[in-house]
Amino acid sequence: MNNEWYHKLNKPSWSPADYVFGQVWSVLYVIIFIVNIYISVLIIEGDLNWLVGIPFWLNLFFNIIYTPIQFGLKNNLLALADILLVLATIFWSMLVMWPINNFIALSYSPYLLWVSIATVLQVSITWLNRKK
Repeated sequence: MNNEWYHKLNKPSWSPADYVFGQVWSVLYVIIFIVNIYISVLIIEGDLNWLVGIPFWLNLFFNIIYTPIQFGLKNNLLALADILLVLATIFWSMLVMWPINNFIALSYSPYLLWVSIATVLQVSITWLNRKK
């Protein structure tokens, strides 16, 4: 992917280096994958109502479309709206899972932390580049 456009954007001084994103997301995608497989197996086996899966599946959808929005469409405002939906669905996922399995709910904590940082970063980038 050509990130030239992104590199030219104004970013806050605290913006993480490019390599940090790859390292963090590599770990987070493993967590997201394991949690979603676990939820899916419980739903398929009839041990969990399929409605519990909705925030997890919406989260996957919003997470997947972020990159095409930000780097394909090059639309900071739409990417901001999307990352807010990613953040909201992480909270929602953790809330619905908490009464069922605390460990699974808490396993999303690193994901929540990173997306919170990424959301503040996206807000900053959107604000700093509002005239572009």
